[in-house]
Amino acid sequence: MFYILIRNFTRRVGLILILAFLLSKLKIFKKIISRQNIKKRDKFILAIIFGLFGIIGTYTGIEIQGALINSRVIGVVVGGLLGGPFVGTLSGLIAGGHRFLIDIGGFTSLACGISTLAEGIIAGMLREKFEKSKYRVTFSLMVGFLLEVLQMIIILIVAKPFSEALDLVSVIAMPMVLANGIGIGVFIAITDSIFKDIETESVYQAQLALNIAGKTLVHFRKGFNQETTKKIAEIICDMTNIKGVAFTDKEKILAHVGIGEDHHLVNSEVRTNITKRTLKNEKYIVVNTKEEIGCDYPNCSLKSGVIVPLKEGNEIIGLLKLYKNEENSVTKVEIELALGLAQIFSTQIELSKIDYQKELLAKAELNALQAQINPHFLFNAINTIVSLTRTQPDEARKLLIHLSTFIRKNLQQNIEEVNLEK
Repeated sequence: MFYILIRNFTRRVGLILILAFLLSKLKIFKKIISRQNIKKRDKFILAIIFGLFGIIGTYTGIEIQGALINSRVIGVVVGGLLGGPFVGTLSGLIAGGHRFLIDIGGFTSLACGISTLAEGIIAGMLREKFEKSKYRVTFSLMVGFLLEVLQMIIILIVAKPFSEALDLVSVIAMPMVLANGIGIGVFIAITDSIFKDIETESVYQAQLALNIAGKTLVHFRKGFNQETTKKIAEIICDMTNIKGVAFTDKEKILAHVGIGEDHHLVNSEVRTNITKRTLKNEKYIVVNTKEEIGCDYPNCSLKSGVIVPLKEGNEIIGLLKLYKNEENSVTKVEIELALGLAQIFSTQIELSKIDYQKELLAKAELNALQAQINPHFLFNAINTIVSLTRTQPDEARKLLIHLSTFIRKNLQQNIEEVNLEK
């Protein structure tokens, strides 16, 4: 009996895992999971998704002794671990409420509804520890086992009569604890594959950042100004899927390329509150909606983005801003790209200052050398002319004319290079 039950129930769990695999391939699910901060709207979406998984788990359950052996807990616990207390509670409420209201497996309906909600709440409360765990699959597996044990305890406490509840638990406990615990672990492994894809993309983005840095170095050597930042913004737009790139100093826009460039004009003062806040706080900010960006232009197409400070030493000198034309579309990978580029650009700006200082030092040394040479040359020339005034007066006259011409030209033009003819 036990082996037949666990075999049949494992097939039901397999159906849930197939749906989980298909879910992991959906673009919208990937976007939500990969975001650094899950917004309230996204949490509602996740709660509905995992609540539906719980409902599917109920409908695919096996009737036994007036109750159901089911995989409802898988969706609810995974929702809590991935989305936190809000998602866990709401998905537990959806799946548990559905279980309580439908006319299936009557005498455990209340107990199953309560246990489903409790499991969702507890899983949500464990999200922080789950995120910090190095062994997420093992962690989720153990959580699944323990929460299924909790469900059995709630059934024994709530379901009446107790004798029937005890008989039921003695039959369903082991299959549900094992199959659902393993199912939760596999579901988490499937969703973790999304993060592995993101890590692969991160490696690509790191290489992309280095390629961008290689192309921008020659421009930053000329300083941090309107001309150089415009060329660099164009390079970023050409090499990435970023729709708009902007640079500012502490007061005005230096460059804006792509969406929004029609009204975020070069040399105008920074106009959005989010930009001013980043300059003040000196920390990067991710914006996910048009309202958060706060542009006062009615048809502004900037919908989301990441704003990162550029620093020279410990002092902020401006901002790098990467924009997209869809709300809630900035991923963790794009945030890392922005942070990496900002760090590289800050280093390049510092190097350009060092190069400029070296150039100034070389000029100062040359001027000092010229200051030493000119008097020495002048005294030698005068001594030579003096020696010729008695023996070769005409030659001395020519030399005086040449000397006066040389001195006059030196005084007239303050240039570093002279053509060969002059």
